[in-house]
Amino acid sequence: MAEVKLDEKGLVPAIAQNVNTGEVLMLGYMNPGSLKRTMEGGEVWFFSRSRSDLWHKGEVSGNYMRVKSAAVDCDGDTLILQVEPDGPICHTGESNCFFTPIEDFPEFYREDTGPGVLEDLFATIQDRKQAMPQGSYTTSLFEGGAARIAQKVIEEAGEAAIAGVKGDGEQVAEEMADLFYHALVLLSASGARPEDVWEVLRERAG
Repeated sequence: MAEVKLDEKGLVPAIAQNVNTGEVLMLGYMNPGSLKRTMEGGEVWFFSRSRSDLWHKGEVSGNYMRVKSAAVDCDGDTLILQVEPDGPICHTGESNCFFTPIEDFPEFYREDTGPGVLEDLFATIQDRKQAMPQGSYTTSLFEGGAARIAQKVIEEAGEAAIAGVKGDGEQVAEEMADLFYHALVLLSASGARPEDVWEVLRERAG
């Protein structure tokens, strides 16, 4: 039986290739739910990282991709789908998504989304803990000790809950950001790491 390795976000990259021409059409991401729908329904479903939801490829353009076969690579961490496309696959109208040539060394940027943001923030918190720069709010929290940090976590959790009861989505996001930040400071003060939390969640998900 094939085994598929998911990344830290529960996703696996999936390459779509035109079964008739061999043309590489696009790269998307799948989770177990989207792969199940793809295999059962015969048309490609991806997981949209921007919407955090399943995405039926072609639902807007009408250019669906019908799956003829699927395989996983030797490391178990990449899928390839042999498909028949109904039309141009890229949202730009191009037949595939790989039409921009690299002629010089490209510029790179990092997409700061999801757990990566938390990891970056935690790294900053760890740096503040070590350097303890004056005038830093994070420094003042560490100076107040674990009890003070824990109190802030309780306060922020209460404010997030109140915003949720009010149904104010924007305010919930603001308060949850404050809660995440103070929770990360508490992790640091306790000598724990975000990865320790991810490991517990992986065990519960299993």
